[in-house]
Amino acid sequence: MTQERENKTAKEISLVLGSGGARGLAHIGVIQELEAAGLKIKSICGSSMGALVGGIYAMGKLDEYESWVRGLSQSDIFSLLDWNFSGGGLVKGQALIKKLSDLLGEKDIEELDIDFTAVAVNLNRSTEVWISEGKLFDAIRASIAIPGIFTPHQYRGMTLVDGGLLNPVPLAPSLKTISDLTVMVDVNAEETNHYREKDLEISENGRPAIIKSLGRLFNKTGKAETQSMIEIMSKAFEITQNALTRHHLSLYKADIMINIPHTICMFHEFHRAGEIIEIGRKKARKVLEDIEGY
Repeated sequence: MTQERENKTAKEISLVLGSGGARGLAHIGVIQELEAAGLKIKSICGSSMGALVGGIYAMGKLDEYESWVRGLSQSDIFSLLDWNFSGGGLVKGQALIKKLSDLLGEKDIEELDIDFTAVAVNLNRSTEVWISEGKLFDAIRASIAIPGIFTPHQYRGMTLVDGGLLNPVPLAPSLKTISDLTVMVDVNAEETNHYREKDLEISENGRPAIIKSLGRLFNKTGKAETQSMIEIMSKAFEITQNALTRHHLSLYKADIMINIPHTICMFHEFHRAGEIIEIGRKKARKVLEDIEGY
């Protein structure tokens, strides 16, 4: 972790971490900068990747996770996809959760030193579910279940999917914790001139390599000019998340907003972890430097 800067007043914060696929890796850099600024994280609320990164931080294992994810190649990521051909989603998601639990251990949310809430969606009732007890990786698995990509997670009689489906920036659950400041990290922010899709790793037909591979698996025509099912599903989900984020931010305000442009990477580009983490760190540092006292 980045060393804490000197002569800073320790303030307790409620941290809200938004959903956004691989862009959520920027949360790692943000957390490191918040700690370096002398801010004490008292609670974390997260949707999807926000729940995953936030939960791992709350269990004290963020350094281990960062080291692992920085070393992932595209083939490593592909090997973690346990395909499901029986409906409900293309990927079971159990291989990923098993890898994380083997790597980091298991904990119940009640055992964490930081208040933690993962946000998921009850598919049958179309309502948010705030998970703040039980097995941590159960909560994370529910919160990252992108509809159509991951199979829904069965949890206490409920069928749960990705929290970003209804609430990509879950500030409301953070209101149950009394803290000095609320800090929200939005990884679906509007594009800036600095980050463009030209930086993406593109395959010979103009598509990122993993998307191309997935498209060949599930697109029987194999025609390069045809958008694959994966491309359409992922793009549609991102469009919905961006719109929902704008709506939620019009209703709820945080004391400190850290915005990560949605154009820094595509949702599946976990092999670019180092770059994405550094973007999060730089964006957080810039925001904190612009606030008097940090």
